[in-house]
Amino acid sequence: MVVVTDHDSKVLARKTFRCHAWDLGAALDWAGKQAAAKGFTAATVACEPTGHRWRVLGQLAADRGMPFVCVQPMLTSWARRSEDLTFDKTDEKDAVLIARLAAQLRCYVPETADQTWGRLRHLGARRAQLLVESGRQVQQMRALLECVWPAALQTARQPFRSSTWTAAITVVVDRDGGDLARTRRLGAARWEKAVRREIIRRGRKKPCMRIIRSLFAAFTDPAGVSAHRPGALERVALVLRDWRETHRRLDDTETRMTAILDQMQLTELVTSIPGLSAIGVAAILAETGDLNRFASARALVKHAGLAPRERLSGTFIGRTKLSGQGRPRLRLAAWRTVWGAQRANPVYAARFAHLTTREQNKLTVTQAQAVIAAAIPRQLHAVVTTGRAWDPAIAAHGTRTTEMPLAA
Repeated sequence: MVVVTDHDSKVLARKTFRCHAWDLGAALDWAGKQAAAKGFTAATVACEPTGHRWRVLGQLAADRGMPFVCVQPMLTSWARRSEDLTFDKTDEKDAVLIARLAAQLRCYVPETADQTWGRLRHLGARRAQLLVESGRQVQQMRALLECVWPAALQTARQPFRSSTWTAAITVVVDRDGGDLARTRRLGAARWEKAVRREIIRRGRKKPCMRIIRSLFAAFTDPAGVSAHRPGALERVALVLRDWRETHRRLDDTETRMTAILDQMQLTELVTSIPGLSAIGVAAILAETGDLNRFASARALVKHAGLAPRERLSGTFIGRTKLSGQGRPRLRLAAWRTVWGAQRANPVYAARFAHLTTREQNKLTVTQAQAVIAAAIPRQLHAVVTTGRAWDPAIAAHGTRTTEMPLAA
């Protein structure tokens, strides 16, 4: 549904086009002719940024020299309800509402990313997908082992992060088909040699003997549903192979992302912030795009949905919460960088300790971590836009203190 309106949202023409996205050029040509016939020299194209077709429409509008803006679907939803206090939704009604919001300047110009930034964004989306897939596979293996062999999960503090544990489980489920009694008959010496060979095959030097011996002792643990043990361990073997393949694809994706960061000559600059890795920053930049497009660091924090929002009315003081609006994957990427930065960066560590120990308005651990999550993109913006390495004095106090010379 294409609607042509004037600045007062008066409908000048409307028409329905049934075609594919790349055939909408005819719709734009028709709209331009209708606007010219009514005495307008130019027409602005506005739409909701849903799916992928809005990018196609933006390309077609750019080819014709027509300005292109987007209207947030949430604004359209609110305008639909305030129009007649109902939940009615039709294409004709939405088209007029979008045109009205654009005429009121309640719209924005979408990001125009070049090929490099566009490639980084797509790789970031793939990395996020692979991380979700990896987590799903870990939870599936954990659930299976808790059902049929819970003692195996107790042999390491973080089993799926231990190369020794994963190598030993691979030996059990791949070599012996999940037959714990058969693996037990190998004896402790042959069992240790088998795990050591698997560790060396994976590029490691030596295994953790404590985990190996604990797993060998767990072979005789009777806990677990014995009837499902062979089938469940076979399923663990299959999921374990998928998990290793997922990690291989994840490593390849992260290598490509860091290579793009090197290509833009940003690696050394952004990693000057202690505690931030190149892939962590690449994941953030994949969601933000070029940081120079943000007028201020505050705009970037709002874009991530990490800006606090107050609730005050008269003498009532509500609880301040994060807005939660913006890009969820950007908020998640910033949140993931908190753990390393909090431990390796002395400024963030001191800030966290101050927020969680001060006498007035003491924050919880999660709230303090949210403050650090908002500080990371803010300081990344300062580092990238100014081209200067991270300075702990500026990061801690906001200004650099200089010593005044003594008078003679």
